[in-house]
Amino acid sequence: MTVILTVLAALIASCACAYHRTSLRTWAIATIATTVIAGLVLQTPWTMVILLLIELAIAVPLLMVGFRRQQISAPLLKMFAKVTPKLSETEQTALEAGTVGFEGELFSGKPDWSRLLREPKPELSAEEQAFLDGPVEELCAMIDDWQITHELADLPPEVWDFIKKNRFFGMIIPKQYGGLQFSALAHSAVLQKLASISATVSSTVAVPNSLGPAELLLHYGSDEQKNHYLPRLAVGEEIPCFALTGPYAGSDATSITDYGVVCKQMVDGVETLGMRLTFDKRYITLAPIATVVGLAFRLYDPDKLLGEKEDLGITLALLPRATPGLEIGRRHFPLNIPFQNGPLHGKDVFVPMSVLIGGPKMAGHGWRMLVEVLSVGRAISLPSNATGAMRTSTAATGAYARMRKQFGLAIARFEGVEEALARIGGLTYATTALSRATAAAVDRGEKPAVTSAIAKYHATEWARQVASDTMDVHGGKAVQLGPKNYAGRGWASVPIAITVEGANIMTRSLMIFGQGAIRCHPYVLKEMQALSITDRDEQLRLFDRALFGHIGFGISNAVRSLVLGLTGSAIGQAAGDAYTGRYYRKLNRYSAALALCADVAMGVLGGKLKFKEKLSARLGDVLSYLYIASAMLKRYEDNGRPEADRPLLAWAFHECVWRMQMALDGVIRNFPVRPVAWLLRVLVFPFGRREVPPSDRLGRRVAAIITAPGEARDRLLEWVYLTPTPNNTVGRMEALLPQVIAAEPVERKFGKAQKAGQFKTHDYVSQLHEAQAQGVISAAELALLEQVREGVFEFISVDDFDPSELRAEVTRADRQPAVAAGSEAEHGAS
Repeated sequence: MTVILTVLAALIASCACAYHRTSLRTWAIATIATTVIAGLVLQTPWTMVILLLIELAIAVPLLMVGFRRQQISAPLLKMFAKVTPKLSETEQTALEAGTVGFEGELFSGKPDWSRLLREPKPELSAEEQAFLDGPVEELCAMIDDWQITHELADLPPEVWDFIKKNRFFGMIIPKQYGGLQFSALAHSAVLQKLASISATVSSTVAVPNSLGPAELLLHYGSDEQKNHYLPRLAVGEEIPCFALTGPYAGSDATSITDYGVVCKQMVDGVETLGMRLTFDKRYITLAPIATVVGLAFRLYDPDKLLGEKEDLGITLALLPRATPGLEIGRRHFPLNIPFQNGPLHGKDVFVPMSVLIGGPKMAGHGWRMLVEVLSVGRAISLPSNATGAMRTSTAATGAYARMRKQFGLAIARFEGVEEALARIGGLTYATTALSRATAAAVDRGEKPAVTSAIAKYHATEWARQVASDTMDVHGGKAVQLGPKNYAGRGWASVPIAITVEGANIMTRSLMIFGQGAIRCHPYVLKEMQALSITDRDEQLRLFDRALFGHIGFGISNAVRSLVLGLTGSAIGQAAGDAYTGRYYRKLNRYSAALALCADVAMGVLGGKLKFKEKLSARLGDVLSYLYIASAMLKRYEDNGRPEADRPLLAWAFHECVWRMQMALDGVIRNFPVRPVAWLLRVLVFPFGRREVPPSDRLGRRVAAIITAPGEARDRLLEWVYLTPTPNNTVGRMEALLPQVIAAEPVERKFGKAQKAGQFKTHDYVSQLHEAQAQGVISAAELALLEQVREGVFEFISVDDFDPSELRAEVTRADRQPAVAAGSEAEHGAS
């Protein structure tokens, strides 16, 4: 027994050092000292000597740095060079683009929560708040979404004029060029408010501020290009679009078949250096009305007029609409959400080199430019639009569920409806925190390549779930389209957001973990970078440092995962207060588990992991939920730890943790090397899967929050257009909700008298007057019930139409076939 205790003491000392990530020297000293003390106290000299010999045999070679490099690291460097998959130029560019923020801590296995909580609370400036309360509010009041989506299939002229006049297209453009120069948070707030009233308007405003040429010009444009275009873009004098997607290259943007050939041509009697462009693009937002077209294509220089390289790579240009040969096609019709969207074509279109964004020196740098800029736009545009839609669904569905009665009860009181309401409230809380966190990262100067993908994917997927639950709670009310239906268009728009800016399947399967594993890992990128160093000694030095840091990192995460699993995340330092401390400790556990599983997957599978998309997707899910949960905790802290928000935080947090557990379980169950999977299961789930989804009781508290006015609900509905104007049904519902709630006890008295058969009449209004006459209700209560009855009737009513109102003015027989230029351009591009 004493022998076992001696060995156990040495093992505990080693594990404690690994858990706390001490240096190799500290580990050696602590382990050897513990072995000696345990051997002497327990009187096990031979055991002590054997353990000391083993410990010294491990420690001495590792502490002799020169010996370690030559005898251990050098052979491993050769092996690493053979098994490491060679990155393509586009993959290398994607990995190097952007920055790493707090998501790097989540991949460390030991997050520094103080770093997160030290970040200042994101807040709007006085100027930005005034814009939100002024022009944005005015624009929302002008919007009639039924007119836009059904009658005009476009924004009315006065709305276009207002958007341009008030510089909605210039939110990211600096003031020196006539723009608003708003923060990313303000940009997000504006889009959320617009999305709460019209997906078409929010999409129209989003594109010039995220995917349009303005962002590219700001970072890479020449002074001449900036001075010419940015003032015009800011005031809507120029309408931009950016053409990237084509028939043969969607999410795989690096495979674009559109091309340009460097050449010389006589222009107005002058020999001009330029390019002949052939392209076929589709799904281009604002293309039908664009006056300036951003274009991505692959540039070739067969005559080497620009240098020695023939294939220069992806290049970006800016073409005026009047460019000869540029043909902008007819409109696409994206699921009855009629933001301007369409194709454009060109064949052998000659343009001078001056149209290249940044000039000729930027030829071939287009992919890097796109990766860096798209990550910023992806962090704001789609997450903000999704968040605005989800906030509106929370307001509308919470109010409707309190107003709509079935079987004498508000449907909010039925457990099936309550379950849907809990999802709506909980997922909206999580998404508001996520979109705010990514906007704050942009405002800190980050280019969040990984977290922008997380935000885009999860915000749009959760918007899909919330839209589905909204439709289910509203039932037939949401099915019948018309001016009274505020839910149907939101449901229709969901697939658009899921498809664009990188289809969600690709984003989840390839991007989140594919980039995150290398960008966020503290050692993998360093090891890969060491391979590119030509100086042998420097290469070996850097590889040795990264390699043994990586080994220690892996051992530490294995120990931390096991210890935190055995203790149920009950130990360790944690941030937060007495309520949230357990949440931070829980994230510590899953951070260690993610780092461990990611290291094992990369180490065992190597380059094959790149093709194991389902494993990569699940590991990406864990990173995503860690990031979302940390964003929620930061939101809770920034708001002053409001007790009223705790049910929302708890529901969303438990949902994230349960999903983390299931994602990790999916990795382990499907890991192809089964002995490794068995070991991982012991280290990650020593007592099995213990996390559970949010409870019914917790869901009931969330449903109660979103169906009644209160401070938590108010925070959840921030930046939603709730002014009770004639065009805003949700705003009018919101205004009536307090009266609906005030009427409920009166309705119960009235209903009790009805059941007792106290009334001789049968219609509702006559019975109300009988109830007053009998003293069941007072005159004031009678007036309240009549007012609520009349108000609620408007919101449960649906539209009907004369058949002629639904008939398209242009029939299929009237429509003209697509212009031949499109098919010709397609053949040329292929």
